[in-house]
Amino acid sequence: MDGVRRSARFHLLLVGLAVVLSALLFFPFLQYALSAVLLAYLLYPLQRRLAPHVGSRFSAVVLILLSAVALLVPFAVVVGVAIDQAVDILRSGAVEFDESAVEAGIQSVTGVAVDVPTVVIDPNRIAEELLRQMGGRTTDLLGGLFGVFGGISNALIGVTVFVFLLYYFLADGDRLLRWLGDASPLSRRVREELYAATDRIMWAVLVGNAVVAVVQGVLTGVGLAVVGVSNVVFWTVMTTVLSFLPLIGASIVWVPASIYLLVVGRAGAAALLFVYGSVVVSLSDNYVRPVVSGRGANLNPAIVIVGIFGGLYLFGFVGLFFGPIVLGLLKTLVELYADEYGSIRLSE
Repeated sequence: MDGVRRSARFHLLLVGLAVVLSALLFFPFLQYALSAVLLAYLLYPLQRRLAPHVGSRFSAVVLILLSAVALLVPFAVVVGVAIDQAVDILRSGAVEFDESAVEAGIQSVTGVAVDVPTVVIDPNRIAEELLRQMGGRTTDLLGGLFGVFGGISNALIGVTVFVFLLYYFLADGDRLLRWLGDASPLSRRVREELYAATDRIMWAVLVGNAVVAVVQGVLTGVGLAVVGVSNVVFWTVMTTVLSFLPLIGASIVWVPASIYLLVVGRAGAAALLFVYGSVVVSLSDNYVRPVVSGRGANLNPAIVIVGIFGGLYLFGFVGLFFGPIVLGLLKTLVELYADEYGSIRLSE
């Protein structure tokens, strides 16, 4: 018996060592691996329907190609337009605010006459100053260029890892789940409930957050277009990205825009945008999220907020999704443990 125990302990030591080494191997490409998990989860329902007809391997390749076209092409078009509009802002030359309109707007609101100095933003002069400060730093510049090329090569390797992981998650996902179930000492009931809870949490976090962010970004873009704000596509993209962040969201765009319209003398447009943002954009979360995420995830807002910011710090961009997923799974595991083993005393 002692020999069996020593053998089991040594076996566990080897398993732990292999787990640590495997984690070190995955860590440089953690964001790409987690991204592959998220996209594989979204594509898996289509994989299950398509695989019986054309085979799991071929269907995985088809889904990867279709998803690349469906996601990257529209994304590239929208981001390209947004970048063009951002470049147009920089190329438009010096931007001079009408201080008289600002003074009139402040006086109409506060009743106090103020003297606002003329503010001129000249992108050309800013660029010249940056170039002047970079003068004489050729070595640093070359080092930065080598760093950029190194980053590009790392990104290419990461994308390769992402594509291969996504392919095998789709093609062999069923076998992976069966292997995890067979290797796990958990009971069949606990495994099934854990799988179901994971599915609900991932759907709510991944699909729910993404749909809400896109809806709020589009609604904000519509509001900005109605009141006559230029470069709407750029601000729509920015709002969509910022809408993933709790407590910030779309308001970081439409609130400053409302204030700007007010101080330049467009009080009617400012009031319209502020009311529209408060009622339509902000409250859209309360109506869209339950419809999209209405699969019983029951995630507390505190879990979502802490999970998102903690996930961003730990995992990077994919932490927007994996942070709440990890905390949601922790809650589920604690509940399942209490339900399965709550009557067993620790002393036993």
